[in-house]
Amino acid sequence: MTLENFVYESLNEIIKGDYDEARAHIIKHKDLYQNDTAICFSLLALGAFIKKQYDEYYQFMNDAQFLVEQNKDALTNIFHELALAYVNFTERNSSLYSINYNKARKLAMKAQKTAFFEKITNMLKCPPITHLSAHAHVKDPLIALVKIGQAVAAEKNIDVLIRTIAEETRTALNADRCTVFLHDKATNELYSKVAIGLDDFKELRIPANKGLAGHVLKTGETINIKDAYNDKRFNKAIDKKTGYRTKTILCMPIKNFNQEIIGVFQVLNKFDETFTIDDEDLLVAIASSAGISLENAQLFEKQNKMIEEQKIIFDSFIETLASSIDARDKITSGHSTRVKMYATLIAKEFGMEKNDIYILEKAAALHDIGKIGIRDSVLQKEGKLTPEEYQHIQEHVEITYKILEKIHMSNEFQQIADIACSHHEKFDGSGYHRGLKGEDIPFGGRVLAVSDVFDAITSKRHYRDKMPIEKVIDIIMKGSGNHFDPLVVEKFLSVKLTDIVKVFLTENKLTLDSEDNKTLEKYNLLDLYYSIINNCSNMLLLVFNKYYVGVDFENE
Repeated sequence: MTLENFVYESLNEIIKGDYDEARAHIIKHKDLYQNDTAICFSLLALGAFIKKQYDEYYQFMNDAQFLVEQNKDALTNIFHELALAYVNFTERNSSLYSINYNKARKLAMKAQKTAFFEKITNMLKCPPITHLSAHAHVKDPLIALVKIGQAVAAEKNIDVLIRTIAEETRTALNADRCTVFLHDKATNELYSKVAIGLDDFKELRIPANKGLAGHVLKTGETINIKDAYNDKRFNKAIDKKTGYRTKTILCMPIKNFNQEIIGVFQVLNKFDETFTIDDEDLLVAIASSAGISLENAQLFEKQNKMIEEQKIIFDSFIETLASSIDARDKITSGHSTRVKMYATLIAKEFGMEKNDIYILEKAAALHDIGKIGIRDSVLQKEGKLTPEEYQHIQEHVEITYKILEKIHMSNEFQQIADIACSHHEKFDGSGYHRGLKGEDIPFGGRVLAVSDVFDAITSKRHYRDKMPIEKVIDIIMKGSGNHFDPLVVEKFLSVKLTDIVKVFLTENKLTLDSEDNKTLEKYNLLDLYYSIINNCSNMLLLVFNKYYVGVDFENE
């Protein structure tokens, strides 16, 4: 059954009132196909809402929202937006309905899933935006304030928040258009990313000392113009440029909690003649709530930017530390980078979360940082190490931990130190430096163990050449259960050959031929191993070895 048909059948059961039966069917599907979990939660949330089980609705919808943000699947995102659109339409929240509906429609058009979009909207009886009354007016000001409060309470995205406030204000004041301007102090401009009534949501910027909005920002006055073309303060050139005819204007400052002006409301063309004192009072109340929400969203956005900047600094710091090992030990230059790449491939086979992969990659980059504390005579020795020298080089793991634990990091990133110093632990407990066993070894450390050994025996050293690939795979397979976690070995051997070859390409001058890529992407390491020992495909080995050895045999 395709995902589309699963959604159609489940939604049909929900609409018919067979929610309990639909729920069992959806949960079973979620457990069978974990990639569809996000859309399943959206279905469960919609069913709970229709059955008026609101506690379940909020729980399922929160889970759905979290999963959808991690999921790039078009159907999942389209259905989630339409589920929210249905809820907002039912709750008579026209502004949020239009946002969700339009977002779903644009996603469907981009992904060429308009048939899916149209069928779901028909099943949910979601009307097109054009069918919603442009003249809808909330008669009770208290209801308008409650609706706006609900709409902006949890919204953190500043663009969505501006759009929502503008749309709700336009509806509450029974006006044709509303623009919410925010003050950019750095450039001394008023900017907005919405002009309700237009399809274009590109950012609009105007000088903060120009026009009615600029006057309101500077003075804090409220401007209520009954006839724009008979008011000297109105700039007719704007209408001439856009073709719009402005009649009435209500312009008011937006203030934060400390009563500082952070922006301006500009509401145009009230449908029933002119803006009244009551409209001004309502806009004052709206501005009070909106100002706090907008400032919170700005702070949230600024905080996220700071976090991103800190992450960039942290990443560059990690790369600098990792490159210091390459500079010290030319023999193993590039080793940490390749281990990181292999570890990432294994992580993706497991379906690890993006953030967990990020932590694993940083641990991989730093897993040998402790070699800074190893003597050059040992680290750069060309021959076999003596027992004493081997014991000394083992100390690099503990040194790695001691270095990394001194770096001030969040609890999340403290895992990096724990994972990095676990790459020489063995599944049977015979490894070092802590002698951990089985699942007591951090999962990331078990992944690094396979990645580290694979790169070590597939890399050329001045005292030995690369091992034949069948011997390499044999070592990895025989290490399963004693040296390595069997499940990690299984996932590693499932990695496509084309992905393994791309790691090889980081250390040789070849480029991956398109025909070779087609061959390699059909097979994994385990396929290659059995094809070699059974003499099944000399061509596969020839293609693989071209990139493994770094020599194009056909052109030599």
